[in-house]
Amino acid sequence: MSDPAPTDRKRVWTTPPGVALCALEDIAEPGSRGFVLQIGEAYFHGFVVRKDGGVAGWVDRCPHQGFPIAVELDRYLTPDGSLILCGWHGAVFEPLSGACVGGPCAGGKLTPWPVTADGGVIRTV
Repeated sequence: MSDPAPTDRKRVWTTPPGVALCALEDIAEPGSRGFVLQIGEAYFHGFVVRKDGGVAGWVDRCPHQGFPIAVELDRYLTPDGSLILCGWHGAVFEPLSGACVGGPCAGGKLTPWPVTADGGVIRTV
């Protein structure tokens, strides 16, 4: 039997604490990186943003239509690195708060994915 298509795979919306994702230096300042974690038979899709000395994790799902935020791998930020940009409908979000500040879901917010940078490593909380 073949593996199910990615759209047929079960998704989860949280991750266990303590999972090492990458070195802090693996993400530019400002920058972002997407992650897909297999948890049992399901998959979690999230991304981490590094900006102004902070890191924030977000579930990779736009509150407007439920699509992933990035159209291209790891391209979550506007070209100047100031905002998160939903590549599908143009919604823009504050990188560290997740607040939507423009576009079709203005007033909405991204779903947080708790992460921390400790000892130079970004981990789930």
